[in-house]
Formats: sequence, structure tokens, C-alpha cells
Amino acid sequence: MRIVGIDPGYGRTGYGVIELTGNRLRPLEFGLIETSTKLSMEKRLLQIYDSLLEIFSRRKPESLALEELFFSRNVTTGIGVSQARGVVLLAAAQTGLQVAEYKPVQIKQSITGYGKAEKQQIQEMVRMFLGLQDVPKPDDVADALAVAITHAHMVPYLSKLGQL
Repeated sequence: MRIVGIDPGYGRTGYGVIELTGNRLRPLEFGLIETSTKLSMEKRLLQIYDSLLEIFSRRKPESLALEELFFSRNVTTGIGVSQARGVVLLAAAQTGLQVAEYKPVQIKQSITGYGKAEKQQIQEMVRMFLGLQDVPKPDDVADALAVAITHAHMVPYLSKLGQL
């Protein structure tokens, strides 16, 4: 099964595509979609959308995993991230991907075994799970891979419940 994890943002959207075979995880592609602050919001969202469709076409994932949106401080930033998230969901729906969403605590628990893990712990475990030499950079990419790994961990349970 191929899973794409997305960490949405309108300036930087992290993505990571992994393959789950049995209980083995293999990274296929990961990176960052960056948009220029000089572009209007609609152009930035279009760039994210087009880039995602290209990645989906190239890697052919079956599922898309996202972190549930949580923001408490900067509402303006939250609105922009929400718009980027909407574009991600639209691209997933148009390409027929199953979508799974996870709370931050679920991702931390899945990756480290501790629901209050620090970012560095999560990044190191992502590196180890995927057999990478270095921690994926920037944080957006590591976060995208973490949510994809979380979904991979949930696949056996979701299958038993008939949700896959």
C-alpha cells in the first residue's frame, strides 16, 4: 500500500510518500512544496494543488493522511492553513484517495510511544522507521512522513474494521 502524508501550509506544504509491504516501510519520495509570498493566495493554492496532482500521478498512492488542524494563537495563519488543507482534500477527492486524519497526540503516540513527545524525538523516530541516514528537513517534511507512518501503523486495524 502506498500512503502519502501531507503537512499542509500555504507557504510550505510538506509531503512524504511511503510504501507499506507487510510490516515494512519504505520511503518513495518526500519533499516540500513552497509558494512565493509574491503570489496572490489563489495562485499559491493553485500551485499547491497542481504540485499535489503531479505527485499523486507519479507515485500513485492509495491513501492520504493528514494531521487534524489545531491552532489557538494566530487565527490569520490558521485560516490560510485551512485553505491549503482544503486544496489537499480536493486533490485527494478528485484522484480517489482514501483520506485519514489523526490528532497530534495520536501521531506522537504512534511514532514514539509517548503522546507528549518532543519534535526532535518524532523526527529521529521517522528517520529510524524509514532507514534514512539523516532526519528529513525541514520540519514540514518530517511531519508529513510522521503522519504517513502513523497511517501505516493503523492500516491493520482499519482493515479489520472495514474502513480500508
